[in-house]
Amino acid sequence: MTAKPVAEMSFEEAMGALEQVVGQLESGSVPLEESIALYERGAELRKHCEDKLAAAEEKVAQITLGPDGKPAGARAVDIS
Repeated sequence: MTAKPVAEMSFEEAMGALEQVVGQLESGSVPLEESIALYERGAELRKHCEDKLAAAEEKVAQITLGPDGKPAGARAVDIS
């Protein structure tokens, strides 16, 4: 079974996969070559999660507040 490409994962999927990678690496039962591949995938998953979080933070930052301090709408933001 081929692992799902990281770019196609949701934040939650990537976090779950990253937790599995960390667990495998921490167990110490993975051969060196496989550990290197796992580490590389883990780095890719971490970057993907960071990017998804940054995009979400940017969206939240674009929410505008009205005079009463309540959300009044949102400004368009380009997160590409």
